[in-house]
Amino acid sequence: MHDTPVVLGDVIERNARYFPGKTAVVFEGRRVTFSAFAARVRRVANVLAACGLQRQARFAVLAQNCLEYFEAVGAAERAGFIAVTLNWRLSPQELGQILDDCTPTVLIFEAQFTAQVESLRRHGSGIERFIIIGPATEWAESYEDALAAAPDAPPPLRPQPDDGVYLIYTSGTTGKPKGVLLSHRAILSAAIGISWEQGVRPSDRMLIVMPLFHIGAKINQLANMVLGTTIILHRAFDPAAVLRCIEEEQITCAHLAPIMVRGLLDDPGLGRWCKDSLRSIQYASAPMSVALLQEAMAAFGPIFTQVYGMTECVVGTILHAHEHRPDGDAAQARRLASAGQPFFDHAIRVVRPDGCDCAPDEIGDILIRGPSLMTGYWNNSAATVEALRDGWMHTGDVGFFDSEAFLFIVDRKKDMIVSGGENIYSREVEEALLAHPAVLQAAVIGVPDRRWGESVKACIVLRPACAAGEDELIQHCRDLIASYKKPRSVDFLDALPRLFNGKIDKKQLRARYWQDQERQVS
Repeated sequence: MHDTPVVLGDVIERNARYFPGKTAVVFEGRRVTFSAFAARVRRVANVLAACGLQRQARFAVLAQNCLEYFEAVGAAERAGFIAVTLNWRLSPQELGQILDDCTPTVLIFEAQFTAQVESLRRHGSGIERFIIIGPATEWAESYEDALAAAPDAPPPLRPQPDDGVYLIYTSGTTGKPKGVLLSHRAILSAAIGISWEQGVRPSDRMLIVMPLFHIGAKINQLANMVLGTTIILHRAFDPAAVLRCIEEEQITCAHLAPIMVRGLLDDPGLGRWCKDSLRSIQYASAPMSVALLQEAMAAFGPIFTQVYGMTECVVGTILHAHEHRPDGDAAQARRLASAGQPFFDHAIRVVRPDGCDCAPDEIGDILIRGPSLMTGYWNNSAATVEALRDGWMHTGDVGFFDSEAFLFIVDRKKDMIVSGGENIYSREVEEALLAHPAVLQAAVIGVPDRRWGESVKACIVLRPACAAGEDELIQHCRDLIASYKKPRSVDFLDALPRLFNGKIDKKQLRARYWQDQERQVS
């Protein structure tokens, strides 16, 4: 193995060899050792090979977080297949579009999604074999029966470092979802990078609650797995269950979206459970407001780390726990709103439209280059060429570096509001709104305006038992930011629409205002 390039499957076998009796995964009362986990991964790989899958052939997984998810994706890591991790919240029509695009021949799915899968069968998806996590049906073989009939010998195939291992479809906020192909080399680089930068220890106990079809959960599992740590996996996020689990399982590390951090802070049991074992909470997937971050640090301590990346470039920057200094000088306090500095083997540029580098504090397009970049978009060379220019990933985010090279993300380029010729960045307005004591959640969007082209609209969720009016919130913003950036109107909502990863779905928020405009025009 020493003269063979390392791939993800080698991590599974290494842990089985050196820590065979150590617990690899805890899930709903089941505890699986590294030795048993590796054996089950080999069995899944052999099942798929017996289905006729060759190296780089695709199979799909449609499941919520479960132990079998780790095993199925592990088979891709071990034997050179490509795992298509499907978002189970999608409609059968959306799932069908994805399957038509990447043509997997085997689908492993949880029994709860049988109705969706039956719809896909009627649609004629090209799936030749269905394997159900649950009791067998007329047309789907039981996962456990398939494993029981397969050997746990090494599978006949082995991947190469540049082979694809995961095919993850983006959330499609700008249109049709695109399949992001990630290689063993890219994923290993990102996993080792997070492990190193966050100081993961073999004795850690890592809580994973984000969905495993998303790169954030998967890369954090692997960042811990490369050191043989124990993963505690939850099917979905439940604040009360997470707080209880932190005490009972002595969790040391967790990976959470900001909306989940908010959920923990709002849970009535926050003070009842012991949280002393926690030494690290990584927040990612969406920006965390400074107000929420300060509240979280007061409750959990100075243990927060931010990682900025995306499916197409798994890691980009990190703001370490020691760089979160709410009580520091003005620059340090401001830095709470930053995404940190580049990972050691990644480079980041902020550029003007002509491609020249921006000066400090000058807002421009964010570009990333490094080993965790995607191979490309599946079946979409035009989008690949557009995104990966001269070796740099054009992220679609805009931001700036401060004078000490800390990166600040100010907006998605498509979310920027242009009002009367001025660029207004939604995050700055949201930060101002979230500083108001009555505001729980805020999303700022541009809506049609006959005079200004676009005007700023704030969509607000108030804290329980709190009140604030439109005029009060507009005046509050005028006190904190330039008057031209303040909201012109405020809508009060019961909840903000969100994507699977906790990000606010601004496409959905904007739709009704722009559709109303289109109806008026027509």
